[in-house]
Amino acid sequence: MLLNTPTVDTGWTAADFTLPDFDGNSVTLDSVKGQNGFLVAFICNHCPYVKAIADRFVQDAAILASQNFGVVAINSNDYLRYPDDSPPKMKEFAGRHGFDFPYLVDEDQSVGRAYDAVCTPDFFGFDANSQLRYRGRLDDARMANADNRVAELVNAMQQIARTGEGPVEQHPSMGCSIKWRS
Repeated sequence: MLLNTPTVDTGWTAADFTLPDFDGNSVTLDSVKGQNGFLVAFICNHCPYVKAIADRFVQDAAILASQNFGVVAINSNDYLRYPDDSPPKMKEFAGRHGFDFPYLVDEDQSVGRAYDAVCTPDFFGFDANSQLRYRGRLDDARMANADNRVAELVNAMQQIARTGEGPVEQHPSMGCSIKWRS
């Protein structure tokens, strides 16, 4: 089911977490925070929207990391019902796209619920004080692989580092609904 993220309600504090990556290594929120802030991205492997933006996301994550932002991706999908989102498939997906950031398994879906994530991809940009300042799309290219795209997420995170605030206009992300357990 295609969903858009809700209108951003900024200023709330990032929910703490300790989650395993696809190899079972624990990763904490504190370990992924950057000096200038951090990005929490809810993604999965099988969503066509995530597949369409995966390489651009990796490119933008590298830019953010070089500018002292932390980046983490979290898969909250029920991988028992959607085996393409299982940890071994996450490892394949991350390898195929060159992830240079943690990709975590939210098996009990508590982190996805704590962030009120609704779709994949769903991007949450936080300032250095862990306050939400951006919830929007990656860029204006949508599912196209556009050369002349506006990197809205990178621009927003840079503005957050510079001013402490996200952009006034934030376009919602669009993607497949998170596959919640019944």
